[in-house]
Parts: sequence; structure tokens; C-alpha cells
Amino acid sequence: MRRLLARRMKFHLVGAFFVSVGCAALYKFGIAEPRKRAYAEFYKNYDPMKDFEAMRATGVFESAPPK
Repeated sequence: MRRLLARRMKFHLVGAFFVSVGCAALYKFGIAEPRKRAYAEFYKNYDPMKDFEAMRATGVFESAPPK
């Protein structure tokens, strides 16, 4: 029973390290990278003035009334 806590702690620390690295890698490649690609694709062809004029025509803005 001597040094039982130290042995178990070492095992659990190594296991926790690998689990956390695995979760970080899954998040990066499963969520963050696809999200970056989606934003880049959206803003590649995005025209803010066209969007502004469309919102203005529908009456979204009080300071810029529709024409």
C-alpha cells in the first residue's frame, strides 16, 4: 500500500493529458477549421453595400429610410 497515491496519480495524470490533447485536436479539426473555412467562403463573395441596400429597402434601419 505504500506510494499507492503516487502511482495512481501518475497513471491518471498521463491519462488526463492524453484525453485533453485528444479533445483539443477533435475540437480544432472537427469544429474550428470547418468554421474558419465557412466564414472565409462566405466573405469571399460578400458585398456589404448590397446587403445594406436590401436591409434599407425592407425598412430595418430608422436612420436610413427606404427609397
